[in-house]
Amino acid sequence: MKNFLGLLVLLFGLSLYKGQVQNNLTLVNYEELEMKIQNNKDELLVVNFWSTTCAPCVKELPDFMIVNEKFKNHPKFKMLLVSLDRAKDKEKVIQFIKKKNLTTEVILLDDIKRMNTWIPRFDKNWEGNIPVTILYKNGEKVHFNDGEMSKEELENTINKNL
Repeated sequence: MKNFLGLLVLLFGLSLYKGQVQNNLTLVNYEELEMKIQNNKDELLVVNFWSTTCAPCVKELPDFMIVNEKFKNHPKFKMLLVSLDRAKDKEKVIQFIKKKNLTTEVILLDDIKRMNTWIPRFDKNWEGNIPVTILYKNGEKVHFNDGEMSKEELENTINKNL
């Protein structure tokens, strides 16, 4: 009985650990994000830059999740949400992810001090406002959207580029 209780405690502890890992949020710098984009070969990668404090960003996220759900099993599709919240707000972002049931990969871009360097590297016309959505195919930018995207716009853009 003592061994059974020990095993039960161990399994319960592992399930808690597994839950924490699934709810973890990776902090990356620009170079790591750029490498992540470049490493998505043979895929259409939808990258959305957003923040928990940006009302238009929060407004469009449910539509992004509907579209992600529709395409998630397509072998050449992937969505990545890039939070521009501050690194010190990591726990707030994790809670937001849970509350809003964001069902795709979310990372936190921890490179605020170099914004003026990396923003124009994504697109020379990007002035730093969010939301911004960029689609990459085989690591090459195929679409840049400055501002909110409706569900229909996002779906049409994905279908056009898949």
